[in-house]
Amino acid sequence: MAQRDLRTPHRLSPDQLRWTCNPNSLPFKTTAEIKADEVIVGQDRAVRALELGLTLQQPGYNVYIAGPVGTGRTTYARKKVQAVAAAKPVPPDWCYVYNFQQPDQPAALSPPAGAGAKFRKDIDELIEELKDAIRKVFGSETFETRRREVVQSFEQRIADIWKELETKARQLGFAIQRSPAGIATVPVGPSGEPITPELFNLLPEEQRNEITRRGRALQEEVGEVLRKVRIIEREARDAMRELEQRAVSSAAAHPITRLKERYADHPKIGAYLDQILADVVEHLDDFKEQEEPAAPFPLAALMRRQEPFTRYRVNLVVDNSHLRGAPVIEESNPTYYNLLGKVEYRGEFGALVTDFTMIKCGALQQANGGFLTLQVRDVLTNPLSWEALKRALKSGEARIENIGEQLGLMPTATLRPEPIPLDVKVLLIGTAQIFQLLYVLDEDFRKLFKIKAEFDVEVERTEEATRAYAQAVGAICSRQGLRPFDRSAVARVLEQSARMAEHQQRLSTRFNEMVEIVYEASAWAQQAGHDVVAVVDVDRAVDEKVYRSNRIEERLRQMIAEGQLLVDVDGVKPGQVNGLSVLQLGDYSFGHPSRITAR
Repeated sequence: MAQRDLRTPHRLSPDQLRWTCNPNSLPFKTTAEIKADEVIVGQDRAVRALELGLTLQQPGYNVYIAGPVGTGRTTYARKKVQAVAAAKPVPPDWCYVYNFQQPDQPAALSPPAGAGAKFRKDIDELIEELKDAIRKVFGSETFETRRREVVQSFEQRIADIWKELETKARQLGFAIQRSPAGIATVPVGPSGEPITPELFNLLPEEQRNEITRRGRALQEEVGEVLRKVRIIEREARDAMRELEQRAVSSAAAHPITRLKERYADHPKIGAYLDQILADVVEHLDDFKEQEEPAAPFPLAALMRRQEPFTRYRVNLVVDNSHLRGAPVIEESNPTYYNLLGKVEYRGEFGALVTDFTMIKCGALQQANGGFLTLQVRDVLTNPLSWEALKRALKSGEARIENIGEQLGLMPTATLRPEPIPLDVKVLLIGTAQIFQLLYVLDEDFRKLFKIKAEFDVEVERTEEATRAYAQAVGAICSRQGLRPFDRSAVARVLEQSARMAEHQQRLSTRFNEMVEIVYEASAWAQQAGHDVVAVVDVDRAVDEKVYRSNRIEERLRQMIAEGQLLVDVDGVKPGQVNGLSVLQLGDYSFGHPSRITAR
């Protein structure tokens, strides 16, 4: 067959410039007959890449999903990730607890999956049980008897020392007088009565000197006795403290051991319970029943009463009890704090204070053990978010630091929570242009996002593709409660898709535009009283969409018709030819005749 000379003008009919879909080629009467399954049309390349990225568990195999808005990239990624996550195990919960060795560095614990709330409740109940048990111990007759024995033994030792001193004082001619003001030595006469200053001055000088010498010697003895008494009193306090600590340790050991057995498979929790036992013994005074004096500020007194037990609370920051698989998190506002978490503060009497119970986790910790989906433009436009995300993925841990620490501002006393080990698959969704920029300009990006799943804007018009399109229309109608489309209406939607692809052998995969037509056609069908959406409803949806956007096009045509814009369409003029320029006005484009001249 001889080829036609392309330089020879060839007239085409309007029907030859568009593809027409035969409604009878569609194997249904209305979309109500179609199984309403979500489908992805013509994205085999992206589907295979995404499946590989979700399968690989090695570091760096995070996924960048590239493609224009409206190609179904986010919807398909969400559906695929949820299916993969459902088959994965539920990751452990995470909580922060008080670090008894380093109070400014709260410790991270990971109770079994979904058991974080139970662990928190167990610790709260443990502390209440310890309060009750310790107060019962201190109020028991056995402890009181032992306490009296310890006190009496030391009181007897002190009494013996004072008795010995008083005997020695009498031998030296003195009496010992004890008062709150101190210890006084008073010279006495043969009958034991104190010698007054007046009587002392009447004594012979030699006798006065002897009394003074013996008084100095006795004062040295008194000083030595006071030193011994202080040592005994310190020993008594230590003995009492040891008695109380042994009693508290004995009372607290059983409930703590019982709880350790419950979490025997988690050594870090067992170590934390041992630290609780040691701290309870060390701060046993907090558990005593004490009478508090009336406070001028009742709220302040209440805060002081509650504060000692705050360190035993459990701050559950990741609770996976509601999951039936791995977590899937979509963070729509990926600020630095929403990604990494933060340490909050509260005001108390004009000052900002914090503690480990005010630590809040971000999307990275929530998605740990699962998947985190982010829009790349949102991440890049939030200050510090991109660098923080890369740092977490490179280090394999989620570290909670407030922005002040990142910016290197004036150092302040704050908390530095223990980092949580990170095992998360990140999916970035964005355009191919942003992918190219990041790949060229950011070396870390190449190492961290090794899988690119690129969604195409069009697909070859095959029988399989047209049926998938029809199934997609049926799924939209079923999911949104729209009127079903008859086959002629679906055929017109397919024709409009080919028009959007600007190719007779291809269909557009910008499903957001197709969905708009489906929504609006159903609305016009409802207004017209049609139970089923027909081709006239689809045509009206398309025409109305054009009418909403073609004001400028109509104005230009009006100006041509009125002679304000001159366009010669008859005859031939040297150096002049008519051309067609395409004007793009956001969601609408149209052709406008323009004169092209040559000099």
